[in-house]
Amino acid sequence: MHPFASNTTSNGGPDYNPDLMPLIDIISEAFEIPQLIKTRRITALLPHDYHETDRRYPVLYLQDGQNLFDDYAPFGSWELRRQLARLKDKGLGDVIVVAIDHAEDERIAEFTPSQKTKLGVGDGKKYARFLAETLKPWVDLKYRTLPGVEHTGIGGSSMGGLISIYAVTQHPELYSRLMIFSPSLWVSPSLAELFNRETSTFSGKIYLYGGRREGSELITLLNSFKNSLALNPNRDAIEVELNISEYGEHNEKAWGEEFPRALKWLFFTK
Repeated sequence: MHPFASNTTSNGGPDYNPDLMPLIDIISEAFEIPQLIKTRRITALLPHDYHETDRRYPVLYLQDGQNLFDDYAPFGSWELRRQLARLKDKGLGDVIVVAIDHAEDERIAEFTPSQKTKLGVGDGKKYARFLAETLKPWVDLKYRTLPGVEHTGIGGSSMGGLISIYAVTQHPELYSRLMIFSPSLWVSPSLAELFNRETSTFSGKIYLYGGRREGSELITLLNSFKNSLALNPNRDAIEVELNISEYGEHNEKAWGEEFPRALKWLFFTK
């Protein structure tokens, strides 16, 4: 069993302290995305004692916000509040998570890089600009963040993982922590080359994850992406962790169970 997978203790109670669950702060139900002429719900998960301290926190921007903490999400949930409470109980997990809802029917187009791909040319560049030019400055003004690149992460799963990698190629000066789960690298096989070409100054940590039950192509692409980083001009400043789960499937439950391990390595391991 995954070390963070259990939901109950031996006495039948929850395996997390409800008092440590992060606070939900809905930034806006209709946050304006001027680059795409759209609006979106965006939510911040704040440490449970955020309003009781004057501490500043690292920030992790995650895609597909609908699936991150809502118990009634149609495709399942990462159960982030419970996962963060478990980490907090271990003295970890002090981070602000910004959850950006996806664009539903336009999700694929929004998460596809703005270059030739197997799905055509998408709106990824505009979306990446929104994160960099609109959302991050707003978050850094509203919350007590640690705004520097060394404390800023981005991530997601499937197409959300793909756009997270692409966003770093567009704005490598902003991010140093990548949480990439089961990325749809097949959409843009040249993304690894683009990453190396555009991130010659990138310095940080990249956590890659995939499950064997997702298919051999994903595992091959993940290994290829990891190996390609050895060609990065700044490779000596990049740490990479690749975790392949023997029984991992392509779903929210698997990604939620992987989240604590990834967050710990990215933000709380020297």
